[in-house]
Amino acid sequence: MTGFPGFIAERLLEKLAAVDREFYLLVQPQFVEAALAHLERIAETTQTPLENYAVIEGDITQKALGIGPEDAETLADRVTDVFHLAAIYDLAVPREAAFAVNVEGTRNVNNFVAGCRRLIRYNYISTCYVAGKRTGRIAETELEHEAGFRNFYEESKYLAEQEVEKFKAERPTTIFRPSVVVGDSQTGETAKYDGIYYLVHYLRKAPSLLRLVNVGNERVRLNLVPVDFVADAIAALAFDERAAGKTLAIADPEPLTTRELFDSIAEGLAGRGSLITPPAKLVEWFLSKSFSPPITGLPLSGVPYFFIDQTYDTGVAAQLLREHGIECPGFRTYVKNLLQFVEEHPKL
Repeated sequence: MTGFPGFIAERLLEKLAAVDREFYLLVQPQFVEAALAHLERIAETTQTPLENYAVIEGDITQKALGIGPEDAETLADRVTDVFHLAAIYDLAVPREAAFAVNVEGTRNVNNFVAGCRRLIRYNYISTCYVAGKRTGRIAETELEHEAGFRNFYEESKYLAEQEVEKFKAERPTTIFRPSVVVGDSQTGETAKYDGIYYLVHYLRKAPSLLRLVNVGNERVRLNLVPVDFVADAIAALAFDERAAGKTLAIADPEPLTTRELFDSIAEGLAGRGSLITPPAKLVEWFLSKSFSPPITGLPLSGVPYFFIDQTYDTGVAAQLLREHGIECPGFRTYVKNLLQFVEEHPKL
């Protein structure tokens, strides 16, 4: 597994933990101490032996993932399933960093996977935003397009997914495309405040007053998924033979409009929804100006995502998950848990 102890990777590992499973975790040197602390908690929580988890120091941007020859040979002979989550998840990431980690890093992981002699499945974590500036409904079977991208994050993940797509012909591979990942639907816990949390923090400044003017609209649906649903989905489908060779959108099949999201958060904070909804073009103009971030807390890089006329077809993923008893909860069912966590942890 790459990307540990990241937000999704940590929760996925906890879902996968079992007495008869051994895990090799590729961890950058600066995160080894944190990784070991998280592993102690996971081992205790899941009642699994701590020796089931091995931390391998390395870096996906380096040749052979920065792993020494002896360790590399051991992994090539023992690894059966690979989970590649490591990436830069930052809308404002510079081009050089995005391409080094997300594209070249994925090529390096692909090369490692190609050498795994006992491989059963390669699981790659992509994003719904490989769709870039496309509009309308995006099928799970669609990738190639010339619509362009809003930032280097989207472009680099698109190019990385292209690399993994080619790999499907060589090894059993599943590509997972989560939409915008938020906190745990039960505990509300999250690792950072971005995306929809910008709106949460904005409304928390003066809930009764700021809830009056809704900055959302009825045209755009912002697709949100809680991290526990993402981890459950990946953990289940990574071992489902029917998912091999598939690309799966791990997204909400019935996302709320941005207007509905605003009201859901406003009701959770102030007990009442909005009264006025200005024209979407006016709101977008205001949020795109340099004077807006200090007022709203929403960085300019995040503005376009509240105005994307784009939806994600989840037909294949939903059908497979249904047989595992897994479905994406609606935002309204867990928004209060997200807000409670923010109340208790205003800064992370």
